[in-house]
Amino acid sequence: MSLRDATVTHKQVLNVNGKQVRITIPAGVANGQVIKLKGYGGEGMNGGPAGDLYITFVIADDPVFKRLGNDLYVDVTIDMYTALLGGEQLVDTLDGQVKLKVKPGTQPGTKVRLKGKGFPVYKVEGQTGDLIVTYNVQLPANLTDEQRDLLRKMRSMNQ
Repeated sequence: MSLRDATVTHKQVLNVNGKQVRITIPAGVANGQVIKLKGYGGEGMNGGPAGDLYITFVIADDPVFKRLGNDLYVDVTIDMYTALLGGEQLVDTLDGQVKLKVKPGTQPGTKVRLKGKGFPVYKVEGQTGDLIVTYNVQLPANLTDEQRDLLRKMRSMNQ
């Protein structure tokens, strides 16, 4: 299942040994987590009780978020001017986008924690981890002569 599917409790029907088994998958299930369903496995020998069914969840990597426990991590690229002067930046969360204020002088690799915007805690209603945003600063690639002159002037002012 996808990371985003694992964020909500949902029902799913599995075909096991020719029988359809309806299960409820709780929000917050983890990659590699195993759930046991007693009596839903293979038929017992000599009329004995049916065995147990073990379901192992495989959560695919998400193109935007990385999950560690209940926390989600996302990299956000900001331009040099926003990093230097401050500003606002839209950031994706599982619930949509939020607008973050970027402090003037933000350094590359700066991390910002958004409480409660992470992954749901398994079988704990209403509790979620945090979203950790890491800012990557993108430098301009094609400066004009005027921009280079301004940067040289700034550099000479700091020496």
